[in-house]
Amino acid sequence: MESSGLYFIDSDRGYTIKEAVAEAKRCLNCKNPTCITGCPIENYIPEFIKEISKGNFGEAREIIARKSNLPAICGRVCPHDLQCEGHCILAKAGKEIRIGKLERFAADFDHNMGLINEKIPRKTRGKVAVIGSGPAGLTIAGDLAKEGFNVVVYEAQDEPGGVLLYGIPDFRLKKDVVRREIAKIASYGVSFITSTVAGVDVTVDTLFEQGFDAVFIGTGTNVAKNLDLPGKDLQGIELSSYFLRTSMLANEGKLTSEDVSVKEGSRVIVIGAGNVAMDAARTAVRIGASQVHVVYRGTEDTMSAAKAEYEDALKDGVEFLFEHSPLEYLGEDEKLRALKVSTPTGEKELEADVVLVAIGSKPAKRIVSTTKGIDVDSKGYVITREKPYGMTTLKGVFAGGDVVHQPATVVLAMKEAKKVASGIAAYIDAKKLLES
Repeated sequence: MESSGLYFIDSDRGYTIKEAVAEAKRCLNCKNPTCITGCPIENYIPEFIKEISKGNFGEAREIIARKSNLPAICGRVCPHDLQCEGHCILAKAGKEIRIGKLERFAADFDHNMGLINEKIPRKTRGKVAVIGSGPAGLTIAGDLAKEGFNVVVYEAQDEPGGVLLYGIPDFRLKKDVVRREIAKIASYGVSFITSTVAGVDVTVDTLFEQGFDAVFIGTGTNVAKNLDLPGKDLQGIELSSYFLRTSMLANEGKLTSEDVSVKEGSRVIVIGAGNVAMDAARTAVRIGASQVHVVYRGTEDTMSAAKAEYEDALKDGVEFLFEHSPLEYLGEDEKLRALKVSTPTGEKELEADVVLVAIGSKPAKRIVSTTKGIDVDSKGYVITREKPYGMTTLKGVFAGGDVVHQPATVVLAMKEAKKVASGIAAYIDAKKLLES
C-alpha cells in the first residue's frame, strides 16, 4: 500500500505489455462469444482482445471506443465476475479471460502514449443540455458529441464526475482516472459548466430559452435515505454517501481529517449491505477504525452488494452481522455510544462511535418541482417512454440512469444512456426536418 492524504490507497497494478499480450493470447475467439452477451453495452470484446494479442493497442482502444466513453473506469469498477468474465466460456473451469484488466490496459496505454485522436464532426446537428456528469451524463455527452451535436454538461459540484468522483473511493477508482476520462470527453468538444444547480441556477425552461433542442436529466439518486430511529439526532450518525464524499475531499487535501466523522481508532457500524455500504466500511478500515461492523437485517444470500465487493471487505477485516435489525441509537451527552439491534436470539447493544447509514437513495425533486409536465412515479423516479427512447412526459426532455431506474452499476447506467442518446438524436433530427 502507498500513503496518500487521509488514508491508504491500494496499489492495484494493471498489466504490463508482456502480461497483457499473454493474457489476450489465451482468448479462444469463440464463434459465439458469450462474453459479449454478458456485457450490458455489448462491447466488441473478442475483437479488442485479438488486437491486444497482436500488439495493436491503439486499434484495441479504437474498438472499445465504439461502445464505451469510460473504458478506464469500467475496466476498474465493473462487476466483471457477473458480466463479461462470468459469461466467458473458460469461466466454468475457473480460467476466465481477465477482460476488465485488458480493457483497463488498453485505456491506460492510450492515455500514457496519447494514441487516439478521433475525428469528431462539426457541431451542426443540434444543441443538447446534459444535467449531471455521472456515468449516464458523460455517456450521453460523449456519444452525442461524436455524432455532431453541441453538448453542454451542467454539474452542481465544483468539478464534473458525479458518483465516479465523489461516491467511489480511491482504492477502487483513483480520481486522476476519472479526470482523464472526462478530459477525453471534453476533447470531443463537450463543454462543462460546474457549480450550477439545476432547479436553482438554471431550469429546464431557461435552457430551452437559451436555444437547446433537447435536455437530458441524469442527476442520479443523489438523496440518500435515512433511518427514522429513536436517537437519530445524536452526534456520530452520518449518511455513508456524505462520509465517502468528505473522506475523498480530505484525501485530496480539500478538507482536514477533522472534517471526517471516522477517526483513527473509531468503532464503526455500517447499516446496509449494498456496494455503498462496502465502500464505506472499507474506507473506514483505511482511515484506521479499530473495528468495522456491517449490520444487515437479511442474510448473506440477500445482500445487494457484488460478491467480489463483499469478499474484498472480508479480506480487509470488516465483520458482518447478518439478521441484525437496527432498533434504536443509544447515546450519552448527546453523543452516540451504541446501536440497539434485534437478532434471532434477542435484543443487544453494539458499541459504536460512528454509525454510517447506507440503505439506498432516491432522486432529488429540484428539477421536477421547477418544471411543469415531467411526471414521476410514486417513488419519485422519472417516467420515460420507448419512442423516442428516454423522453419524459415533457417534449424534448429526456432522462436516464438512476433517476429513472433503481440505483445500478456504472455500466448499466451507460447501457441505458446509450439508448437514450440514440433517442435524443432521432428526436432532434426529426425536429430539424419539420422546421426546415
